Amino acid sequence: METWITDSVGMLGTLLVVLAYFLLQLEKVKAGSLSYNLINLIGACCLLFSLCFTFNLASFVIELFWIAASLIGLWKYLKRHASKDQAPN
Repeated sequence: METWITDSVGMLGTLLVVLAYFLLQLEKVKAGSLSYNLINLIGACCLLFSLCFTFNLASFVIELFWIAASLIGLWKYLKRHASKDQAPN
Protein backbone atom coordinates (compact mmCIF):
# COMPACT_ATOMS: atom_id res chain seq x y z
CA MET A 1 0.00 0.00 0.00
CA GLU A 2 1.17 3.52 -0.73
CA THR A 3 2.96 5.16 2.20
CA TRP A 4 1.07 8.42 1.79
CA ILE A 5 -2.22 6.57 2.32
CA THR A 6 -1.16 4.89 5.56
CA ASP A 7 0.45 8.12 6.77
CA SER A 8 -2.74 10.04 5.98
CA VAL A 9 -4.89 7.55 7.87
CA GLY A 10 -2.48 7.75 10.80
CA MET A 11 -2.56 11.55 10.78
CA LEU A 12 -6.36 11.47 10.68
CA GLY A 13 -6.26 9.22 13.74
CA THR A 14 -3.92 11.60 15.53
CA LEU A 15 -6.16 14.56 14.72
CA LEU A 16 -9.25 12.71 15.98
CA VAL A 17 -7.67 11.64 19.29
CA VAL A 18 -6.32 15.16 19.90
CA LEU A 19 -9.67 16.68 18.87
CA ALA A 20 -11.52 14.49 21.39
CA TYR A 21 -9.17 15.57 24.18
CA PHE A 22 -9.37 19.22 23.12
CA LEU A 23 -13.18 19.13 23.08
CA LEU A 24 -13.14 17.51 26.51
CA GLN A 25 -10.90 20.27 27.90
CA LEU A 26 -13.16 22.94 26.39
CA GLU A 27 -16.13 21.15 28.02
CA LYS A 28 -17.81 20.71 24.63
CA VAL A 29 -18.16 16.97 25.22
CA LYS A 30 -18.40 14.84 28.36
CA ALA A 31 -16.04 11.95 29.01
CA GLY A 32 -18.93 9.48 29.09
CA SER A 33 -20.61 10.78 25.94
CA LEU A 34 -21.17 8.82 22.78
CA SER A 35 -19.34 11.37 20.62
CA TYR A 36 -16.23 11.47 22.82
CA ASN A 37 -15.88 7.69 22.88
CA LEU A 38 -16.58 7.29 19.16
CA ILE A 39 -14.06 9.98 18.19
CA ASN A 40 -11.44 8.28 20.37
CA LEU A 41 -12.27 4.82 19.03
CA ILE A 42 -12.14 5.86 15.38
CA GLY A 43 -8.93 7.82 15.96
CA ALA A 44 -7.25 4.91 17.72
CA CYS A 45 -8.35 2.49 14.98
CA CYS A 46 -6.89 4.79 12.30
CA LEU A 47 -3.61 4.94 14.21
CA LEU A 48 -3.58 1.17 14.68
CA PHE A 49 -4.17 0.72 10.94
CA SER A 50 -1.19 2.92 10.09
CA LEU A 51 0.96 1.08 12.63
CA CYS A 52 0.32 -2.17 10.78
CA PHE A 53 2.38 -0.75 7.90
CA THR A 54 4.98 1.19 9.88
CA PHE A 55 5.21 -0.84 13.09
CA ASN A 56 6.20 0.58 16.45
CA LEU A 57 5.54 -1.73 19.39
CA ALA A 58 5.04 0.97 22.04
CA SER A 59 2.59 2.89 19.87
CA PHE A 60 0.80 -0.31 18.89
CA VAL A 61 0.30 -1.30 22.54
CA ILE A 62 -1.00 2.12 23.59
CA GLU A 63 -3.49 2.12 20.71
CA LEU A 64 -4.76 -1.30 21.84
CA PHE A 65 -5.34 0.15 25.31
CA TRP A 66 -6.94 3.29 23.80
CA ILE A 67 -9.33 1.12 21.79
CA ALA A 68 -10.14 -0.97 24.87
CA ALA A 69 -10.84 2.16 26.94
CA SER A 70 -13.07 3.57 24.19
CA LEU A 71 -14.99 0.30 23.90
CA ILE A 72 -15.51 0.24 27.67
CA GLY A 73 -16.78 3.82 27.49
CA LEU A 74 -19.17 2.92 24.66
CA TRP A 75 -20.39 -0.16 26.51
CA LYS A 76 -21.08 1.93 29.64
CA TYR A 77 -22.86 4.56 27.54
CA LEU A 78 -25.08 1.95 25.87
CA LYS A 79 -25.77 0.20 29.16
CA ARG A 80 -26.71 3.53 30.79
CA HIS A 81 -29.08 4.45 27.96
CA ALA A 82 -30.61 0.98 27.74
CA SER A 83 -31.53 1.12 31.44
CA LYS A 84 -33.15 4.55 30.91
CA ASP A 85 -35.26 3.12 28.08
CA GLN A 86 -36.45 0.26 30.28
CA ALA A 87 -37.31 2.44 33.29
CA PRO A 88 -41.06 2.74 33.96
CA ASN A 89 -42.60 6.16 33.34
